[in-house]
Amino acid sequence: MSFVPRSTARLVVGAAAAALLAGCGAVTGADSGQGREVVGSFYPLAWVTDQVAGDRWEVSNLTSPGGEPHELELSIDATATLAGSDLVVYLEGFQPAVDEAVGTTVEGETLDAAEVVDLQEPAEHAGEAGHSHETGSLDPHFWQDPTRMARLADAVAEELGRLDRANADVYRDNAEQLGAELEALDREYADGLEGCERDVVVVSHDAFGYLARYGVHLQPIAGLTPDAEPTPAALAELGELIRDEGITTVFSERLASPAMAETLASDLGIDTGVLDPLEGLTDQTADEDYLSLMRANLAALQEANGC
Repeated sequence: MSFVPRSTARLVVGAAAAALLAGCGAVTGADSGQGREVVGSFYPLAWVTDQVAGDRWEVSNLTSPGGEPHELELSIDATATLAGSDLVVYLEGFQPAVDEAVGTTVEGETLDAAEVVDLQEPAEHAGEAGHSHETGSLDPHFWQDPTRMARLADAVAEELGRLDRANADVYRDNAEQLGAELEALDREYADGLEGCERDVVVVSHDAFGYLARYGVHLQPIAGLTPDAEPTPAALAELGELIRDEGITTVFSERLASPAMAETLASDLGIDTGVLDPLEGLTDQTADEDYLSLMRANLAALQEANGC
């Protein structure tokens, strides 16, 4: 089942924002949050927040479906909604426009996921292939690790409970239930990627580094941002690695152009596949949610690596 905020309207960025925002009303019900509003700055954060909040809060996803969260620009209405929200759940450094709003216009509480999930350094991806990162940079794509998503759920529950003490136990229970589901997903990945014929996975950009916890060695064509361009030398060495390792599939992803992955696969005569970075839903994944998309990614990895 896809993430759909329990509010009567979804926050969108664009021309329709004003009309939709006008339809946002107080949460109804005797045990409701009495109009409390939370904004998640992009899909994984909004999904976790919605699961923990239940029907006691209005939870909105700041990034509209199909939008690239890195490139989010805030409309006047979206900025106003951020400013008036009781809580904003965001990831510092991932969406510059949101960082700016948090620093200048947000009046309510904020929860920076980076402070609770323990972001890791980007993995070393075959240094000879020409991939490098700035010293001290951290990989923001923590949601590829279900155990870190569980940490975020606990932090959201604590923050919601502080703002709505009467229902603090409910939020803790919701986070505990979600944590159990995420732990089960973690076990599925650990078991499903054990004993595969291959352990190297070629992806279009470095959005899947946290899967290394399952023994997968990620080899991105580009860097941490989807628009990064690899050098010809890096592409040549990557092609050699693919041949040496017997890799069968080059993965592109939703929300970004598949051109690099398709060109590389075509040049080498191998298959292409799709891994979802889970940064946001699209028209094709509107009926999915975080759990189902993660399981679809697992199935794709198993097929490509002979698991």
